[in-house]
Amino acid sequence: MKMACSRLVIWMFLWLPLWSFAQGSDSVRVYTQEAFFDWVLAYHPVARQARLLDTQAVALERLARGGFDPKLYADWNQKNFDEKQYFAIGEGGLKIPTWYGVEAKAAYAITDGIYLNPENNLPDAGQAILGLTAPLGRGLVIDERRAALQQAKLMARANEAERLSMLNELLLGAANAYWEWAVAYNQLLVQQQALALTQVRFNAIVENFTLGDAPAIDTLETLIQLQNLQAGLIEAEITYRNAGLALSNFLWYENGTPLEITNSLRPPLLEELPVQLPAPGPVALQQAASLAHPDIRKYQVKLSQLEVDRKLAVEQFKPRLDLEYNFLGDGPNFINGAGDDSRLAALLTQNYKWGLSFDFPILLRKERGKLQLTKLKILDAEYGLRQKQLEVSNKIQSYYNELNQLRRQIDISAGNVQNYQALLRAEIQKFDFGESSIFLINTREQKLIEAELKLAALRGKFFKNLAALDWAAGRLGSE
Repeated sequence: MKMACSRLVIWMFLWLPLWSFAQGSDSVRVYTQEAFFDWVLAYHPVARQARLLDTQAVALERLARGGFDPKLYADWNQKNFDEKQYFAIGEGGLKIPTWYGVEAKAAYAITDGIYLNPENNLPDAGQAILGLTAPLGRGLVIDERRAALQQAKLMARANEAERLSMLNELLLGAANAYWEWAVAYNQLLVQQQALALTQVRFNAIVENFTLGDAPAIDTLETLIQLQNLQAGLIEAEITYRNAGLALSNFLWYENGTPLEITNSLRPPLLEELPVQLPAPGPVALQQAASLAHPDIRKYQVKLSQLEVDRKLAVEQFKPRLDLEYNFLGDGPNFINGAGDDSRLAALLTQNYKWGLSFDFPILLRKERGKLQLTKLKILDAEYGLRQKQLEVSNKIQSYYNELNQLRRQIDISAGNVQNYQALLRAEIQKFDFGESSIFLINTREQKLIEAELKLAALRGKFFKNLAALDWAAGRLGSE
């Protein structure tokens, strides 16, 4: 009767699923990878550093737009000597640069003095000036200010790609830590279940030995197995605690204080998670990654930036030819009296000041050297882009192949576990009929434990590689 009861308990443990050992208390809840990633992205210092790149891009664009800000200016020169005012010349006004390279000016000038240069003579009330300065050669298509603003806008795209790359790398490390934690937990449950089963069997054999129904050697065999499992459980507990500490490296409070994982959270049971290949196949992932992968986008932005540099370098081959034209007023008035045709004609044909500025380097060595260096940088970036695209494509294919093989290994390993369970049950039945021994039962049980531990490791590796596939495609940071 007692042997029958012990067999019943053993059979219950053989069929008892791991989730029954995971239900420590109602307060323990499953900590999913999605919830873990959300916390990492919200509070991890690297994630916060990545968000600074967006602010930096805004500041850089604001800095570049400052080159187009209107500017107040004023000049005043005065000379007094031997109690005489030789001259006093002053001009102040507003300059407004535009996107097309033309600069508008509105100013007012006054002059005075007994030795004033005749060309500086102005009406007694001074003179209002409206002027334009336009580049007709170099600077007509692009200049330093326009190039700086284009570079700043491209820098915003580069910073976005860099931010996604940082998050992609961060979440890859976080995923590895998470699934190591999950594997350690599931292997701990295997050890706990095996120890509980062996403890029940040991108690039954000891009781049967006391009653004279079992030899002493059976108690020793079972005790050795029990001790081995106790040692294995201690090692599994240490591994699980250390995996929790490694996971805690990615957990921070909102105020920047490190956070440690607690016993109120546990990872999921790996046997409950579906082992499925991702829906988009490797070809679709490779095509998407060739355009959207953050590391590839960084190269693409770099090429766009170098193209701006190339256009600016080509622009330097043109001669500088700047035209300046100023309308001159009589005091503050440009036209005295509405409808005064003669005054309007004077404004356009007489009351003006214009000029041309020209220069052109004869040998163009500086300009040719700059263009050559820019072209070499473009060629270098193109080589780097092609190499990065090939690396990304091969990584995606490699991880996809490994996932496919792992899925097949998991199916085989799961069947292997079921077969070992059947062997153990059969060995126990044979033992009941006196056709087996405790040694064989322990051996079957040890093989079952090894198979369950291997299955947990394979499942954890599958989900770890699933995250690595998203990393290879550059999708972790964008999710």
